Amino acid sequence: ELIQSGTSEITFVSPSGTIRANVAGTTMASFTSSGFVVGNIINQNSNGVGTIGSPGGYFERVFATSTSALYADLAEIYEADANYDPGTVLIFHGAKDLTTTTIDHDARVAGVVSTNPAYVMNSGAPGLQLALTGRVPCRVQGPVNKGDVLVTSTTAGVAQAIDNDFWVPGCTLGKSLETIEDDSIQLIEIAVGRY
Repeated sequence: ELIQSGTSEITFVSPSGTIRANVAGTTMASFTSSGFVVGNIINQNSNGVGTIGSPGGYFERVFATSTSALYADLAEIYEADANYDPGTVLIFHGAKDLTTTTIDHDARVAGVVSTNPAYVMNSGAPGLQLALTGRVPCRVQGPVNKGDVLVTSTTAGVAQAIDNDFWVPGCTLGKSLETIEDDSIQLIEIAVGRY
């Protein structure tokens, strides 16, 4: 058993692998034959620093009461036929999973290329992070009002406000969280989802 206090890094090597932890102040960390017990694991007292696990050494499951994230969308990795910028509206079609469209109200709409996803599914796969639900920046052509339902447009990779006369099942991308008063294309926040 190893017990360490004070601010330092603790390293414990066993047949099952290596465990490292930064321990601050009076926090006590203990390594025993039954596992690793820690009062508080910190990330060098900084935001956005430190990783638990890695792409080549990830944990099997995480059990928690709740979690939180700085960013706001749920994304999944899909292969696309080009390297599209964040905020681009994509559809399921083509030689790869994703491409753009110039068809308005396209029922094949998939989502928006994520800027900073809160959670990524299929993270080990090649491709783009596509926001499937949640808040995300998106390229939108106005005019559009806050709360308007959004669909694809005749401009590739750009959303627009829905025209209810052209609605078809599956064409909804999400809802606008901002207003564009003219017909310009702007990067604005939207809530992705099949509302």
